[in-house]
Amino acid sequence: MIKLDEAFKLLKDVKINPKIEEISIRNSLGFVLSEPVKAIIDNPPFTKAAMDGYAIISSDTSDHFEIIETIGAGDAPKNKISLGKCSKIMTGAMLPEGADKIVRVEYTKEENNFMKITTPEPYENIILKGENSKKDDIILDKCKIRPQEIAILASQGISKIKVSRPPLVGIINTGSELKNPGEQLGKGQIYNSNGFQLIGQITKENWLTKYYGIFSDNKEELQKVFDLALKECDIVLLSGGVSMGEFDFVPKIVKASGAEIVFHKVEIKPGKPTLFGKKGDKYIFGMPGNPVSTFVIFDVFVKPFIYHWMGLNYQQTLLKGILNKKIKRRKIDRTEYRPVKYNNGIISPLSYHGSSHIDSLAEANALIRIDKGVNILEEGKEYYVRQI
Repeated sequence: MIKLDEAFKLLKDVKINPKIEEISIRNSLGFVLSEPVKAIIDNPPFTKAAMDGYAIISSDTSDHFEIIETIGAGDAPKNKISLGKCSKIMTGAMLPEGADKIVRVEYTKEENNFMKITTPEPYENIILKGENSKKDDIILDKCKIRPQEIAILASQGISKIKVSRPPLVGIINTGSELKNPGEQLGKGQIYNSNGFQLIGQITKENWLTKYYGIFSDNKEELQKVFDLALKECDIVLLSGGVSMGEFDFVPKIVKASGAEIVFHKVEIKPGKPTLFGKKGDKYIFGMPGNPVSTFVIFDVFVKPFIYHWMGLNYQQTLLKGILNKKIKRRKIDRTEYRPVKYNNGIISPLSYHGSSHIDSLAEANALIRIDKGVNILEEGKEYYVRQI
């Protein structure tokens, strides 16, 4: 069994050559930018109105201003502003030559093609050319592409980008006791939750997955589907069959495939039997069958590794809060991650009966880490939680 930090290091030290491709920004959600992106134009490309109003010369103290034109967003101004003159202008429209201020419409009164300022305007209400970014500025570094990154790219007129594509992740459920939802349970059987959970965790990131289904504790059948998944996929996840039981065949089939087991068993709770292996440029995670174990191991190990596979140093969002009830545990030989609820700076422990207690995740939106050797997290103290 290896220490948790050693497992993190072994995963981080895996040398990856991300698979680079050029795609449309419309299809880029969840991908990772493979290189920094520079602005190709100033943003905005011209000085424009920040709100609806009237464009004037800021030093003009005229009592009334003649309206010489109306400028809508997308229009090119036709006239230069001079003293005693103004242009009616809409939000986002180009500022006419000579003007350096917008008087918002609610501070004015318009009559007979003239505008009168009724309330002094304290602000310029303009957005200067290049105020947000200038041509050749780096506007995006290597990052996961979210809707806001897509908007930034689109605002520059960029339609295609180079990205690290996500891996195809294969999922195999092991266990003769498993049945899919909708099927009839026999004696000693349970419903398969891990397969659907893993599909959801991967799909949530907008990655690609291939589900191979449930396979009984039969070494030959499991070897056959595992070899197929390893051939077809970049990363293979196996749920169940990684411990020390008579029917826990995962370590055996991984070795039989010619893959190297990098580590097996980690000082983590839940998820002690976790296995990580590799064969060429293919990677394998064997996870315990208990559903909270599978959920936690995906979040703590698999998700960051997939980002690493895509060339990104993933940083989990940590939230600081006050624990509102003491957490106490008996065994302190492993670092533990427990489901908690985080709300407005308050961390609330949840009823939790161990790694089979999948229902505990219903209210959970975070995991709290209890380090090895620690048996109590004190009420009223500050802790960080891992957002899930």
